[in-house]
Amino acid sequence: MTTRGVLYVHSAPRALCPHVEWAIAGVLGTRVSLDWIRQPASPGTWRSEFSWQGQAGTASKLASALRGWQMLRFEVTSEPCPTAEGERYSCTPDLGIFHAVTGIHGDILIPEDRLRAALTRAQTEQTDLESEIARLLGKPWDDELEPFRYAGEGAPVRWLHQVV
Repeated sequence: MTTRGVLYVHSAPRALCPHVEWAIAGVLGTRVSLDWIRQPASPGTWRSEFSWQGQAGTASKLASALRGWQMLRFEVTSEPCPTAEGERYSCTPDLGIFHAVTGIHGDILIPEDRLRAALTRAQTEQTDLESEIARLLGKPWDDELEPFRYAGEGAPVRWLHQVV
């Protein structure tokens, strides 16, 4: 069963850009050439995005292929399909990688065992439940990536239209 997704490379040093393309190509089994533009949120870095289609689990493979580079900020999403939920991966140099399962409307689905563990940590380790839930929802990653999500001047814009 196939699914679709998007890889957002929010910032990468110029020297790393070809390696990112090679890593993506290795996962997808086809040549990949990204359109890179300057990342105004971090001078000296570049950004790109890439829509992909592949087997369920491709987002996981892309995230695994990219996660080892310390200077790279990225997100990978995949849509749900009949055999798998959707996924979202976010990665920053400071926080590492975040993974969430997403439902058909893009909501993050948190398994009950992770909620129970958060409750236990909040009760026994003197952390607050709000912080635990924020972490389960990926808020620290969202906070760090938000300035990088804005494409900046000259970025390509994709207009999506619903066909009736």
